[in-house]
Amino acid sequence: MARNFLFLLGSTRPGGNTEALARLAAEQLPAGAGQRWLDLSALRLPEFVDRRHDGEGHYAEPTGDAATLLDATLEATDLVIASPLYWYSVSTPVKHYLDHWSGWMRVPGLEFRPRMAGRTLWGVTALATADPSVADPLVGTLRHTAAYMGMNFGGVLLGRANRPGTIGEDGEATTLAKTFFSPEPVPAARA
Repeated sequence: MARNFLFLLGSTRPGGNTEALARLAAEQLPAGAGQRWLDLSALRLPEFVDRRHDGEGHYAEPTGDAATLLDATLEATDLVIASPLYWYSVSTPVKHYLDHWSGWMRVPGLEFRPRMAGRTLWGVTALATADPSVADPLVGTLRHTAAYMGMNFGGVLLGRANRPGTIGEDGEATTLAKTFFSPEPVPAARA
């Protein structure tokens, strides 16, 4: 079965270091692996409202950009969250996307959670510090999300870059990017 990667860009700044690192890793994908890139900050998702305990507890089928995002998510064998480290965790656009998973799990007939089982969740992030442990909350968010959904966790590729356009100066991250999406997932690189 051919792999189909969905790259979800979670930065609020286009063309940042996290995106550059994700694109470097994507260049190494085998021929025939599909790639789709979506910028979460460019999609118009409705605000998420938790309706689990207000009567029926289910959600309507998504429409508009939310439907586009849902369809892309379900079409992917591999989901790559490319989020800069924001306050020690994922960015607001990524958190908003993951919040919508809670609703999608409750759309009648969609079977979102069972359909996500067996796929692989990956992460790519850039951080400004030399201490990779500051990314532990981001790594934990993705690892626990994968476990809850019955997904495989491919790991998180960490790069160090402070100013825009400097990810190439992190030789270790650029080297790891070349094998990050190999058939055997690299476990939480530098995490």
